[in-house]
Amino acid sequence: MKKIRKAVFPAAGLGTRFLPATKVIPKEMLPIVDTPQIQIGVQEALDAGIEDIVFITGRGKVSVVDHFDISYELEEHLRSRGKDQLHSQAREIADKAHVASIRQKNPLGLGHAVLCAKSVVGNEPFAVILSDDIIRSEKPAIGQLADAYEEHGGAMVSVMEVENKEISKYGSVIPSGDLSPGPRLTPLQGMIEKPLASEAPSNLAIIGRYILPPEIFECLENVAPDANGEIQLTDGIRLLMKQMPVFAYEFEGKRYDTGDKLGFLQATVEFALDRDDVGPSFRDYLRSLDL
Repeated sequence: MKKIRKAVFPAAGLGTRFLPATKVIPKEMLPIVDTPQIQIGVQEALDAGIEDIVFITGRGKVSVVDHFDISYELEEHLRSRGKDQLHSQAREIADKAHVASIRQKNPLGLGHAVLCAKSVVGNEPFAVILSDDIIRSEKPAIGQLADAYEEHGGAMVSVMEVENKEISKYGSVIPSGDLSPGPRLTPLQGMIEKPLASEAPSNLAIIGRYILPPEIFECLENVAPDANGEIQLTDGIRLLMKQMPVFAYEFEGKRYDTGDKLGFLQATVEFALDRDDVGPSFRDYLRSLDL
């Protein structure tokens, strides 16, 4: 199988759950301590050997792309004041990532956002990463999926096991019952968006990492919009299942839903505690609180 070289980052959403902050700041740029969420996702892709980054942006998202560009004024300011470490941090991500940006002119769903990448991705498999699903793991989560794809082909959808009462917050996968070709893989026969707990086909919840073949674009072009007029990626993947195997991959790692305020706070606290510069003082501060 072809090596995964490109990662698509849908970043056109309005981020209404984080208003008023997201009125002018893209939700993808809200930081976990001092690192924008989308940079954490891009770093995951880079650590997995993926260097071509494709942002699908909307109106007001210029700063997402600018963040991965070279800032000559900032770099000169830092260099002239001897702040070499900060200068290196500011430059490193821009040097490593090869960035392309495509405008999604209308917010027509995740499937439509992925379809917007067709002209850049071309005829090769690619990754999709949702930056508000942050996954901490020894091996990059998207790299785990990419390795499984390179060994088994088809398409890969990342999943994690959740309590049955929680499954209605997620898309759920429908196992086919076929023999698994490898560890952590479940062959699929369908997917369902946010099922009732009593009707869920499994407690494997879909998380924002995918490895998709180029055939997904034709599937998305043939998907009927949903009741809200949006093209859903899950509908496209269901069509793809008629052409090739689709697998759920249960990744190793801890996931934070930073599109949710509680998940955002949990990620911020845990990332801060793990840092050498602020972790010890922050831990002392938390211990001092009368909770």
